[in-house]
Amino acid sequence: MNKPELLAPAGNLEKLKMALLYGADAVFMGGKAFGLRAFSDNFDDDQLKEGIDFAHSLQKKAYVTVNIFPHNEDLLALPDYIKFLYDSQADAVIVSDLGVYRIVREVAPKLPIHISTQANNTNWSSVLCWQELGASRVVLARELSLADIGVIRRKVNIELEAFVHGAMCISYSGRCLMSNYFTDRDANRGQCAQPCRWKFNLVEEKRPGEYYPVLEDDRGTYIFNSKDLCLLPHIPELINSGLDSFKIEGRMKSVHYVASVVKVYREAIDAYMTDPENFSIKVEWLEELQKISHRAYTTGFYFNNTTQHDQIYGSSSYEQTHDFIGLVKSYDASTRMAVVEQRNNMKVGQKIEIMQPQQPNFSQEIAEIFDIDGNPISVAPHPQQLLMMRMNKPVREFAMLRRRVREYV
Repeated sequence: MNKPELLAPAGNLEKLKMALLYGADAVFMGGKAFGLRAFSDNFDDDQLKEGIDFAHSLQKKAYVTVNIFPHNEDLLALPDYIKFLYDSQADAVIVSDLGVYRIVREVAPKLPIHISTQANNTNWSSVLCWQELGASRVVLARELSLADIGVIRRKVNIELEAFVHGAMCISYSGRCLMSNYFTDRDANRGQCAQPCRWKFNLVEEKRPGEYYPVLEDDRGTYIFNSKDLCLLPHIPELINSGLDSFKIEGRMKSVHYVASVVKVYREAIDAYMTDPENFSIKVEWLEELQKISHRAYTTGFYFNNTTQHDQIYGSSSYEQTHDFIGLVKSYDASTRMAVVEQRNNMKVGQKIEIMQPQQPNFSQEIAEIFDIDGNPISVAPHPQQLLMMRMNKPVREFAMLRRRVREYV
């Protein structure tokens, strides 16, 4: 039984570091061009190199997305970019398009290539084709069941990756044309406006201005709005399926999201690999996935065809039980004082929870806060203000402070 790689999203350098420190084996990230998340922060060339070097310093891996479906003009700068990624020692590039694959092979023949989920590989023959062409890994389409994955695993000898957590797309393998039609933003070149999350009504051609709800809801309905994927309760089945990499979606999600999800899946995978016969899903893992911003969860296509129960019809809003309020920048064990960067409303008297890499969470009340010059204050008034506070237990750099959302108290 092989231990699968835990692969996390990295929308910027801070998220990359958080993902790796909280337990990811590898990250995937995008440069300023050629990726499918144009509205993420993304990485300039210097940041890409720094991110790759940081991953390698931890003996972990960094993959770079080059997974747009390019038009002719997109190809002009591509060869030089691929050479840069190879020289920067990226562990692989993730591609969707056969033309991009050809250019990578031509200009950097030793650079490993992963085939993106956008290439919609839904059967063993297409995966075998990529294997014969020399690809290192195929990211399987989201539309596959666990049984389908098992068939593919038995037929091929190439690394297989699949999404296990995160947002789902209404369009087949994420290849959406709705954004192009409504907003002239090409989803297949990284500019998706997410119209699948908008509210829709039905209009009959000869009755303009008369809006009919698709369901019995006078506000309309979000008919394309999928629930989020969550396969945490199915870690044993996933590991035994033969998948080589478990992928978490979310390059545009927050550092809180990335750290929390990675930590939960890291602990679950490690627990199963240590003692599979006595493995069980911990309640605190499930609770942790409620603390982050998310839509209601679904298992997607893994165990059955999706139904109306895998969609959300009344809203496109997210839910979460906790807010991320601060990030530990340093800690002095002799005084038990931590330097904290404020990320949300924080004041004396609040009850908070501290989450940190490779340690259990703990709770405490904020008894006192000092500004960086040591002056006592009752509230942190400025965004990303540096503060000092005493911690009840030792904390590490990159520990995260959060408080319960009022409606869930």
